[in-house]
Parts: sequence; structure tokens; C-alpha cells
Amino acid sequence: MKVLFTFYNPSGGMETLNRVRSKALQKRGIECHLLYTVGGHGLKNIEGIATYIMNSETDIHGLIEREQYDAIIVCTDINMLVKIGNLGYRGTLIYELQGLGTPSETEIILEDYRTRIIEHADALLYPHNPLLKKMLGSYFSSIPQFCFDDPLDCDHFGYREGTRLPYPVIGWIGRIQANKNWIEFLRIGTRLIQINPQIHLWFFDDDTLAHPDELNSFRHIVSSSPLLSQRLIRYSNVPHHQMAEYLSMIGDSGGMLVSTSIQEGFGYAVAESMLCRCPVLSTDSGGVRRLIYPNLTGKYYSRGNIEDAVKEAVILMIDSHTRNWLVKNAEAHIKKHFSADLYSERFLEMMHRV
Repeated sequence: MKVLFTFYNPSGGMETLNRVRSKALQKRGIECHLLYTVGGHGLKNIEGIATYIMNSETDIHGLIEREQYDAIIVCTDINMLVKIGNLGYRGTLIYELQGLGTPSETEIILEDYRTRIIEHADALLYPHNPLLKKMLGSYFSSIPQFCFDDPLDCDHFGYREGTRLPYPVIGWIGRIQANKNWIEFLRIGTRLIQINPQIHLWFFDDDTLAHPDELNSFRHIVSSSPLLSQRLIRYSNVPHHQMAEYLSMIGDSGGMLVSTSIQEGFGYAVAESMLCRCPVLSTDSGGVRRLIYPNLTGKYYSRGNIEDAVKEAVILMIDSHTRNWLVKNAEAHIKKHFSADLYSERFLEMMHRV
């Protein structure tokens, strides 16, 4: 069997998902290729997987005709779905959704995409996410739907023992865009630094994907704040394998990852932090409900309530019993329920049913 996964660009969670599942499926004898319409810094993470950067209809048609894929999984890119459908592709064409932004944005997008999805998609694929499950069930009841968790590379990505920092670090991973709610992280971080001046903030993003207006706001806020100017370090386009080291360092420092998103399809930053023994404090952004069980594998705070976030963060930093309990449970939870092998089994079952 030969499968093609497509997306806009190799960045963030989608780059991780495509890389991890391709390697896992290739172990099961499925040849996997990746197609992106534009390049990106995430290309440096990909090894041993045939990867194409192309957007012209002629090039894509040539690729499909040459490789004769049994299935093509198109994630989010509705124009690519239509393009492949109109090219007369005769294999199984699956449309995948990993998250479309806020609930209102998701509704607008699905309403816009509805007719084209019904016309071209043989099936829908998405992670366990209450918002997506409800909306897709309502909009596309006539199309077969498959819902299972995204995978992590538990064999190669995880806790790395290293030098322990003499100060706690609060981390954030995402894009400088409204749905990631980055400004709330800066507010939470500022309050925590006021409580403990030793705290540092590590901000990880892809600088090529930042919304221009949001990026200007980010720079203005940081430069205008003496606390943030001194304590916040921005890391852009860190190679994926190095993130395990950073997340392990954050956990060992006595800090945590704070996830401030409005809506997440899955939440790779949260899952990978848990795998690296870095405790997580998060908003209830939908997809993370499969990852975070309150006071068992992580903690939630009420989005918009800075003092609630600060209170929960302080508990994580000073209550070693609670912290160690959450870290232990979180790592075990990810390894048990989100392994690449488990994903492969579910993917193969889907392919046998479509």
C-alpha cells in the first residue's frame, strides 16, 4: 500500500504528525510520501520519507500518476482536495481536519467547505475533539468518519536528563496568532515573575508563521515591559529533536508548560511536554481533554482568569507531591494511549473499512 499525506507547510503539530505517522506506518509495510504546497523550517526534521514541495496542478497530477497512491489524505487544504478530486484520482481520497481555530471560525469554515467536501471526500479523519466531532457529525452525516488520537514517537522523543537550571522556567509553544492566545501567557508570566523574580519565560514559535499585526503587538508588549524584556527568551524554529531537551529542562527546573490556546485539535505541545516529564497547566481548549485529566495528568485554569492561572502555577511549583504525581501519571498516560504503534493499528483498520 502507498499513501500520500498533504498539508500547506511543514511546521508545528502537522509536521510532527505527518513525520511520526509516516515512520510508524512504514514499519507496517505502508510506503508513505508527504506533499506540501510551500516549504518551511520543519523540512529539516524530516528524514527517510519522500517529501515533495509543489503546488501546480500539472506537477501534482504527474506525481499522482507516477506513484499511483492507494490513498491520499488531505489535511485542511480544501483547494488541494478539490484539485486532486478534479484530476480524476481513482484511489481513496480522505479529508482530514486537525483543528480550524476558534469555534466561530470553525463553523464559518465548515459552512464554506461543506459542498466541496461532500463532492470530493470519500471519508473524514480527525482526532478526538468534542467540537470537531459535534460539527462534523452535523455537517457531514452521509460521509464515513474516523476519529482516533494522533500519535507520538514515544520510542525516540521523551525525557532527557541534563543540567538542572538554578531558576524555574515557564514555557510556551505555539504561533503568534490570536487562537494561540499568546498575550495571556505574557500576562501570566508577568504575574509569576512578580511573585518570584527568579522565574524565566521561554517562548517557542515559528517566526515565519506569525500574524504581522500580532507580531507587532508582541514586540511592543515585550519591549514596553522591564520584566518581560529581562526574563523572556524567544526561540524560533528549534529543530524538533531538540525540543525534548528544552522540555526536559523546563520540567527539571521546577517550572512547567503553560498552554493558553482558545481551541486545539489535538495539542502536540501539551502531549510532548507530558512525555518529557514537564508538567502542564492549560486552558480547556478541546483536544487537550484526551491528554489532561484534572489533577491526575495535569491542571486546567479558566481562560481569561489570570489569577486562577497564577494560583494553579504556584501550586505546581511549590507542592512537590502534587507535581511528581502529575508528572508520573502524565508520562505513563501518553505512552499507553498515544503510541505510534497504536495509531498504525487504527489507521490500518480505517483503510480496510473505506
